[in-house]
Amino acid sequence: MNRLFHVPLSPYCRKVRLSLAEKKIEVELVEEKYWEQDADFMRRNPAGKVPVLKLGDMTLAESAPICEYLEEAYPTPSLMPKDAKERYEVRRLVSWFDDKFHHEVTSKLLYERVNKKVMGQGYPDSTNIKAGARRIKFHLDYMGWLLDQRRWLAGNQMSLADFAAAAHLSSLDYISDVDWNRNENVKDWYAKIKSRPAFRSILADQVSGFPPPAHYTDLDF
Repeated sequence: MNRLFHVPLSPYCRKVRLSLAEKKIEVELVEEKYWEQDADFMRRNPAGKVPVLKLGDMTLAESAPICEYLEEAYPTPSLMPKDAKERYEVRRLVSWFDDKFHHEVTSKLLYERVNKKVMGQGYPDSTNIKAGARRIKFHLDYMGWLLDQRRWLAGNQMSLADFAAAAHLSSLDYISDVDWNRNENVKDWYAKIKSRPAFRSILADQVSGFPPPAHYTDLDF
C-alpha cells in the first residue's frame, strides 16, 4: 500500500497530496509527528522532515523532487507544460511560494499560531504574526497581477505552481488568515481550484484544538 507520511496543515505535504490526488494515485495518509524524531521515521528520512512518500518499493522525501518524480512517472494528467519557458515559470513560482512566501508569511502565521502549540514550543510571537499579516498583502497583490494576465498562475494551464500556492493559502485559510476580499482575481482562482476533486481530502482535514472556520469548506465563499 502506498503511504504518505504527513502533517495535515503542512503546505509541503498538501502540495504532494494535491499532485497525488490529481493523478489519481491512491495513498494511505499517515500523520507523522516528525518533531518527535521517532526512530522508524528517521530511518525513512534522516532529515526528519515531512512529507515522506512510500510508493511501491521507493521511499521519497522532499516535496519538490517528489512532485517532479510524480510528473515524470505519472505524466497524465500533466501538471507541467511542454514548453521549456513555461516549465521554467512553473518552477519559478513553486520556488516563490515554497521559499519566499513560506519565509515571509506561512512561517510567521501558521507556524506561530498552530505549530508552536502543537509541538509544545511556547506562545506565538506577536511580532512575527504582525509581519506575516503585513506581507501576505503583497503576495496576494502579486498573485492578482499574475492572474490579470493569465488563466492560472503560471499560464493558461493549471500547473504545479497553482498547487504550491493553494497548499500554502489553504493552510492559512484554515486559521482564517487570508483576506479573500483583497483581490477578486485571487478569490476566483482559489474558488476554482478549491472545487477540484483533488481538494476534497484537504478540506476534510481536522487539527485537534484548532477547528476550521465555517467558510473553510464552502465552495461559494
